[in-house]
Amino acid sequence: MIQEYQLRILPEIAANEQKLKEYLSKEKGLNLREITATRILKRSIDARQRTIFVNLKVRAYIREMPKDDEYEHTIYNKVEGKPQVIVVGAGPGGLFAALRLIELGLRPIIVERGKDVRERKKDLAQISREHAVDPESNYSFGEGGAGAYSDGKLYTRSKKRGNIDKILNVFCQHGASTAILVDAHPHIGTDKLPRVIENMRNTIIECGGEVHFQTRMEALIIENEEVKGIETNTGKTFLGPVILATGHSARDVYRWL
Repeated sequence: MIQEYQLRILPEIAANEQKLKEYLSKEKGLNLREITATRILKRSIDARQRTIFVNLKVRAYIREMPKDDEYEHTIYNKVEGKPQVIVVGAGPGGLFAALRLIELGLRPIIVERGKDVRERKKDLAQISREHAVDPESNYSFGEGGAGAYSDGKLYTRSKKRGNIDKILNVFCQHGASTAILVDAHPHIGTDKLPRVIENMRNTIIECGGEVHFQTRMEALIIENEEVKGIETNTGKTFLGPVILATGHSARDVYRWL
């Protein structure tokens, strides 16, 4: 049997599963010996008063064990030889667009004007040490987008744009802590985020997609009022439908449009 409860409890209880079981037994009338497991579904902290409380939505398993994983896995199949779609930008918008394309059986080709997430870190160090800014690799441009190093979160403050559970599960599938599934304000962390981003890129490549760094879109290829692909600063053209995931700082793209 499974029961779900909304609880308002002290932090020391919320942080200890055994104490949580004891609390459920005392307050909800459950047999302590029959509570085989608990799972926290949502968690938020109320620090408005002197006494701090934790609000929890808890699932209690009575005489049975959880059967599902901590997060939902998305299956990404091989897409070699499938129709290709060009994704301009390797920030969160571009990475998630590419993963969604793979789900739909299409082959994503990502072009990113900046460097990969690890190489970006070196250029960011130059900004603070020598006040030298690489116009193509900085806090705004490069793999992971503006959130990778400027605030290190890659999370949404909005609850009005649809269900974000799928996004959080994909993050977990690529190495983020499963705590983001339950916290009211999910935070991946700057220390963990580069590896998560790299894992997302590896999934794209392993499935047959491509990622081209230091490759900036110069123009759309338009024939008969239809977008056919893009031209890049490397001289190479990529043909196919185009998704622009360029971020708010790609002003040259907006000027061109």
